[in-house]
Amino acid sequence: MNTFFYGILSFILYLVSRLPLWFLYGLSDILFFVLYYLVRYRKTVVRTNLANSFPEKTELEREQIEKKYFRFLADTIFETIKLRSISASELKKRFKFKNIEEVNRHLKNHKSVLIATGHYANWEWGSPASPLWFKEPLMVIYKPQSNKYFENKINEMRSRFGAIMVPMKQAYRKIVSHQHEPFIAIFLADQTPVRQESMFFTPFLNQPTPVFLGVEKVAKKTGHPVLFYHMNRIKRGYHEVIFKTLTEDPKSTADYEITKLHTAELERVIRQRPEFWLWSHKRWKFKP
Repeated sequence: MNTFFYGILSFILYLVSRLPLWFLYGLSDILFFVLYYLVRYRKTVVRTNLANSFPEKTELEREQIEKKYFRFLADTIFETIKLRSISASELKKRFKFKNIEEVNRHLKNHKSVLIATGHYANWEWGSPASPLWFKEPLMVIYKPQSNKYFENKINEMRSRFGAIMVPMKQAYRKIVSHQHEPFIAIFLADQTPVRQESMFFTPFLNQPTPVFLGVEKVAKKTGHPVLFYHMNRIKRGYHEVIFKTLTEDPKSTADYEITKLHTAELERVIRQRPEFWLWSHKRWKFKP
């Protein structure tokens, strides 16, 4: 029964994805009203996260961020649906890499690159768009979902243009298997670890926060340089990426230094335009 239902839903979403983006943004305006005013989707979670992250802001300032966030969330849902049918040329036009030479200078020196990023701006467009800008193999390290049908469908969209989807626990083995050729590996580094893996906490948005150590562990073992991948939303349907090298010699860094670096960089980006981060996620479930 579930397979039949998911099949029908998948077909409907494909038909929706064929609609032009301007029309989908009209639907997004309706979805925003439903999520924010009628369903009140995770409003308590969003408000708690914003209050704890920005105690220096007034209640009115946080409410403005909250509304902007829900508008962004509605847009992201329809932009993700659009991935089912968007062409490579259109996606490349809408998702540009501003300083790609920062990555290429490492690749030209026959060094593979590890890139840390977060659930900021349209992270779902980042996975399929990135291989359009590089000729080297590009892996996206992700946290598996409990619903395998949903996970497979999302990964089909993320890998449409050549991205190699790699579950977190297989990341090191997959990266080592490509050691004889330069490659790029992108980590969504702001996922919440499960309780038994919450071994390291660092200050993030005014709160002690558990952080995955995957990027740092792989970097220290392999010596690959670590960069930060800043997705920036220019306007509806248009994004740009800015790269920043965090360390070129990870083996010389202190313990947890790399993790602190990419976490601090994400916080800096969020503080600039907070409405584009995933505030409805229960990021602070665990305390030290």
